[in-house]
Amino acid sequence: MIFSVLAFVALIVSICIKERKKSLIVQSINCLFEAIYDFIIYAYTGAILSVINFIRTFLFINKSKFNKTIYLLILLFFESIIIINCLLTWNGFISLLPTIGSMIRTYCLWQSNMKLVRISGITTGILYGSYYIYYNSWFMVLGDFILLVTGIYALWKNDIRRRNQDEIICN
Repeated sequence: MIFSVLAFVALIVSICIKERKKSLIVQSINCLFEAIYDFIIYAYTGAILSVINFIRTFLFINKSKFNKTIYLLILLFFESIIIINCLLTWNGFISLLPTIGSMIRTYCLWQSNMKLVRISGITTGILYGSYYIYYNSWFMVLGDFILLVTGIYALWKNDIRRRNQDEIICN
């Protein structure tokens, strides 16, 4: 239970951080806590994805150290690993939820745009929340619901409202 609480707190905090690098550091911590928790509840697709996502996020933090081609190959590598993990840990269609969520999140975190990071919080909240319903992990369902609401609010506050205010000022 403690690992689900720590994962939940880290993920919510990561969505609220405005700077990409700091957000990714907190998200990598979330991945570790979530991996431990998923192994405890026997949610192996999610557990392995969390380990993969930890490595992915750590590499994305260091984006500036890679040239564009290598960075693109890193994205393709992780997207491929996510698909292979789904096949190897297949537990029925439920395995698609964290797989699709991780693929979307990987692409969004690969980008430098914090708006996409916030959008990936919304998709993660929906897909992983549904996954945890299947595993009767109600605290993680609650956490993913709060992530969904927080992601929507952060997107509205930082991207939609700000854009509308900028349009009003420019007109």
